[in-house]
Amino acid sequence: MRDCINCCIHLLPNDLHRQCFRCRGPDHNNQKCPVCRGENKIPLYADSKQMKLLAVLEVRTDHRESWNGFFCLRKGKLWSLIFGLIIMTLVMASYVLTGAKHGLLLIPSPFHYGAFTSNPSLMDNESLSDMKDHYQPSKMNISYVQDYPSIKLIIDTITSKIEFIMRQRPGLEELRKQEPHMFSVIPNKFLPNSKNPCWYEEYRGNTSTDPYATNSYALYSKRFRTIFDYLRKVFWNHLYHYKDKHYRLRCLPHFYIIGQPKCGTTDLYDRLRLHPDVRFSAIKEPHWWTRKRFGIIRLRDGFHDRYPVEDYLDLFDLAAHQIQGVLQSEATKERGKMNNIIIGEASASTMWDNNAWIFFYDNSSEGEPPFLIQDFIHAFQPNAKLIIMLRDPVERLYSDYLYFASANKSVEDFHEKVAESLQLFENCMLDFSLRACVYNNSLNNAMPVRLQVGLYVVYLLDWLTVFDKDQILVLRLEDHASNVKYTMHMVFQFLGLGPLSEKQEALITKSPASNTRRPEDRSLGPMLPTTKAILRDFYRPFNTKLAQVLFDDAFLWKRT
Repeated sequence: MRDCINCCIHLLPNDLHRQCFRCRGPDHNNQKCPVCRGENKIPLYADSKQMKLLAVLEVRTDHRESWNGFFCLRKGKLWSLIFGLIIMTLVMASYVLTGAKHGLLLIPSPFHYGAFTSNPSLMDNESLSDMKDHYQPSKMNISYVQDYPSIKLIIDTITSKIEFIMRQRPGLEELRKQEPHMFSVIPNKFLPNSKNPCWYEEYRGNTSTDPYATNSYALYSKRFRTIFDYLRKVFWNHLYHYKDKHYRLRCLPHFYIIGQPKCGTTDLYDRLRLHPDVRFSAIKEPHWWTRKRFGIIRLRDGFHDRYPVEDYLDLFDLAAHQIQGVLQSEATKERGKMNNIIIGEASASTMWDNNAWIFFYDNSSEGEPPFLIQDFIHAFQPNAKLIIMLRDPVERLYSDYLYFASANKSVEDFHEKVAESLQLFENCMLDFSLRACVYNNSLNNAMPVRLQVGLYVVYLLDWLTVFDKDQILVLRLEDHASNVKYTMHMVFQFLGLGPLSEKQEALITKSPASNTRRPEDRSLGPMLPTTKAILRDFYRPFNTKLAQVLFDDAFLWKRT
């Protein structure tokens, strides 16, 4: 079988191959046509098997070989070569892009303002990967020093847009419309003979009813099932019987440790729970006010069924049983003794995390949330006590990065994530207010590091719109680390706790620190000096305002 080299179609004997554009026409003559006579044609002989792409083709020519066929053959090889180069280029591009993303390039990538990678926010108490990074940090990288002038311009733009404007506090009726079920469950008055806010609630179940069957904390977390198994066993023993009805004691916390993450709240919680008059929720960080009541279990998993307020109150049943024991004791009944046991709750997200508001409340306030967590807490507990533990926001951010980043951690990676987050924050500040950006769910999820958590004064001012200043105790981690006894005494005095024996005090103040930095994270060393300088510039105006609000220059963090 022969093939026309001009149109690459199979020829049969005496075939006029009218499809060939050079042989088209009604007067075509096979003998007179120069193409058909073979002057510009080269016969190709191939076997009957189907040819594969890029397969080697054996070509044999007759004595009438022409240069036209030669050039056509060279053209085929040229296209094969071009195709091969394209494939090689794509492979190399894939390697370069992948290496730049994971820090595997042999040459360090320069700083860029390109597309930013989204880092989904994690829960403050989520477990992390056990992967360890063997990266050994370098002393200095010249390319990162060169970033400073460009990033300084971004920080200057942010600083020029900062305005601390007092928010409009919503009314009680507006809050009732948003959470009618919560207001139907929690009363507006509590037992007069208990220091902790408690009340009796009628229980309509029978002995075969499981009071915790629908509790979302028990359903979604295996860690808490043991606790609820115990509560089921002792539940009926703690019911109060009056006039053929059953009542259970319900309690809310007397005080809240509301923030901030990576600022020593775990250590404060572990020490405070050793006090004989202090009890805590069954789990350390329920995150109910900020997340669970909106149906957020893990931010990356989206929304689930909302946790009702009854599920939250169940977490205080263990403490409520002990308070009930005091209230029903003969000494209390005869002498009118007051219950001095108080309950605490320690979710480090309470102070700052209002990210869910955009999905549940009206968005007609130019990007600012119309309702905040503190509005609802104050509506039920206007006398609640609040404890805040803070640290240098620069060091807090680095500690936060080391704790939550799962792989490829390095001081260079931290620097790039800081730069990306700053530009994202600047973009928001160009269009919206400071408060709108701080509470912006999309921005907070997009920033590779949680810059906004260190803007302490923004959150504190919003809490001060509903709570009095004497209801909030603000501590510094630096002071707590250097003198635990002093800070714990401040907390005891703030909560009105009774005196301790020397043995009890020693147990509380001399126990080792909790939740310290992991050994593998310590090996990375401190952040780059350039990164620290950048963050110092960014947080400076916020720290200055914080020191003014608290009348304490220690919150400038000049010596750290």
